[in-house]
Amino acid sequence: MTIAIPSLPLIALGGAAFVALFPRLKRRLELSRAKHRSLAGHPRIARRLASFLPFYEYDDARFFDCDGASPEIAAQRRAGFTRLAEIYRERFPETNRLSAEAAKSISDLQFTERYRTPFQFNRYVAQRLPSGAFLAASSGVTLTDLDGNIFYDLAASYGVNVFGNDFYKETIAESEADARALGPVLGPYHPAIVDVVRRLKEISGQDEISFHMSGTEAVMQAVRLARYHTRRPRLLRFCGAYHGWWGDVQPGIGNPAPAHDTFTLSEMSPETLHVLRTRSDIACVLVNPLQALAPNAPAPADSSLVDRSRRAHFDRAAYTQWLKELRAICTERGIVLIFDEVLVGFRLARGGAQEYFGVKADLVTYGKTLGGGFPVGVLCGRGDLMRRYREDRPGDICFARGTFNSHPYVICAMRRFLQRLDEPFCRDLYRDLDRIWDERAQSLNARFEAENMPVRVANMSSIMMVCYSEPSRYNWMLQYYLRAEGLALPWTGTGRLIFSLNYTDADFAAVAERFVAAAKTMREDGWQLAPAGLTNKAIRRGVLQEMLRHRLFGKPAAGAGSDSAAP
Repeated sequence: MTIAIPSLPLIALGGAAFVALFPRLKRRLELSRAKHRSLAGHPRIARRLASFLPFYEYDDARFFDCDGASPEIAAQRRAGFTRLAEIYRERFPETNRLSAEAAKSISDLQFTERYRTPFQFNRYVAQRLPSGAFLAASSGVTLTDLDGNIFYDLAASYGVNVFGNDFYKETIAESEADARALGPVLGPYHPAIVDVVRRLKEISGQDEISFHMSGTEAVMQAVRLARYHTRRPRLLRFCGAYHGWWGDVQPGIGNPAPAHDTFTLSEMSPETLHVLRTRSDIACVLVNPLQALAPNAPAPADSSLVDRSRRAHFDRAAYTQWLKELRAICTERGIVLIFDEVLVGFRLARGGAQEYFGVKADLVTYGKTLGGGFPVGVLCGRGDLMRRYREDRPGDICFARGTFNSHPYVICAMRRFLQRLDEPFCRDLYRDLDRIWDERAQSLNARFEAENMPVRVANMSSIMMVCYSEPSRYNWMLQYYLRAEGLALPWTGTGRLIFSLNYTDADFAAVAERFVAAAKTMREDGWQLAPAGLTNKAIRRGVLQEMLRHRLFGKPAAGAGSDSAAP
């Protein structure tokens, strides 16, 4: 019997291959350790799983007892839903009529209407509790719809409205007069740009400015410049953070193509800091300071509120320390630190997140409110990073241009906005900002606690997130009760409420009264009367079983079918 013994050359070759592969395997393991354990922390896996998610919906019966509620509780819910639907029919007829007509041809409206609730409930709710898409007027902190209903504004135009709608009306009117003589002439600049640049340099602490038409475009340019100057391909973003809809910063669900050069890692994690310290291919780190309210959590839309697992807690000291650590490592490793302040810029402080947290970035993006009511994106940065060409290589450029960049009317509106930041009205609004909004959030929570309601709010200055303390399949219903009480929310629902800074104590007290009234009515209608022993885990397990049953057998879960007649 002959035993084959591997030759020494083969052993050496195998050893050499292992040695060659070991550093790559080690880097891969370090990346894996730095990822957040949630699906949001694994964008590629999330995209694949989303493609397998089957559609099914609850019929008239299953809609009210999908959590296993008793027939008595299901009947209580049905009666409450019927009353709410009647309020919507009587109160919002013209707003709803025009919204339904517009939805036939506006794809944006079709999308937002589709994702206001978990998908199993969507069609049943949309047909009976339509969310109006039109408004007729605004004044102070209120909005008026086409039927004359007045709402308190809890959306703030997705963050644009920092100082109140009247502030922006005045800014637009003033800027129109400033720009009228030149008109919409593009290419040459309106002279107002000189004052805009001077003021932005002072506020941002940066050397140079470039102008764009949206926050997404400003972020695109920031990342492109970072890659250009570092000659490195990789972008590092944090789990759950939103930076616009450009592919490289939205690598997961919603982007049909994978982002090959994007790392999505866990925020406030020592493993992430280790990756930054040890890799040499990272061009930039992109930070959205809004994530301090709920680190590593994706945008908190009610469409994903299948239980009570939404959590938020703002720890300013801890997040400040995190940013300081990032700043130190980025400086040490030659990585560009980018603050995306499109939403929080000018809201947390006059100098934005840089001033608020005491950390200076290399590049900063602004948008939303800075346009004074017009669409805008702005990038401020260090002079060496903002240059788009190389002195010694004229063919090696970093291109970024846009027809409407530096539009005269937008530039004049920015100038008016920045000038008014230094007026007493704005200065007074920034004074004691955190204390004011912390006390307001605490007072609202005290009301909830006194009424024994399973609802709480967490806040980061004037931005609030509604959280729920009891497991329920129906927590998303609160948004519809809030609208019935005269509170206008963004299409994402209760996950992110944004208040303009001109809210007075009396205004907020009125909001609190309506909030509590809505939560009371929702409780009385039985939506939070879950079966004994129901947990988040049990809810998620039940939903997963429904999905698997439908995916594998093409059948809806027990009782789940198509929509039926209105209750």
